[in-house]
Formats: sequence, structure tokens, C-alpha cells
Amino acid sequence: MKNYVQPGDSLKLAAPYNRSAGQGALVGSIFGVAAVDVLSGAEAVFDTVGVFDIAKVSAQAWSTVGLPIYWDDTDKVATTAAGTSGANKLIGVNVATAANPSSTGRVRLNGVFGLADVGDL
Repeated sequence: MKNYVQPGDSLKLAAPYNRSAGQGALVGSIFGVAAVDVLSGAEAVFDTVGVFDIAKVSAQAWSTVGLPIYWDDTDKVATTAAGTSGANKLIGVNVATAANPSSTGRVRLNGVFGLADVGDL
């Protein structure tokens, strides 16, 4: 096949804001975790598939494995809340419990378009 480009698990994208390696970012409708430190507007590799420990809403307890996890692009954290009118984008599911309070949660990225609600799947 001559039109195949790449698997897509990692993509070179322009950062929408400054990110350190390991921090999440929403680039348009693509969610990824920065593989390296990157400044806003610069291109870098973002991983879109895999399991990552990423910043979460500290006051949330993620008590059930498999909960849908969304990205709050205003506060730059993962959350269990879809947000007002589905403002937060679905990025994957949690794969380990996380206490309240805790600053990170373990998320399996879904690698698909950032749907606003699980019902959209």
C-alpha cells in the first residue's frame, strides 16, 4: 500500500501551550502527552495512545477502574467530569484507583477524536 504514512500512536504536532515532558495537551481535537519539553507553537512529539500518569483534579477520587476520563483544557488536568455542555473532551479511561486528594491519575488514552461524552461512542 503506497498511501500508508505511520501508525499514529505518536504525532508531531504544534503545542497549543507550553508543556513539559509528560504533560497532557489538547491540540485541536487530538489529546496527547508531550514526549519532550515544548514551547507554545513549537512542534514536538505527542503520544496519543498508551497508559500515562497525568495531572488530575486533586479533589476527585477515581475509585472505579474503567471510569471515563476527560480533559479540562482550562485547568490543564484530567477529570471524571464531562463539564458543562460536554466542554471537556473524552481522552480515555482510568486504569488504577486514585485517592482524594492526589495530583495524578493513571489513564489509558483512547487515541481517538476527543468525544465530549461517552454516549457519543
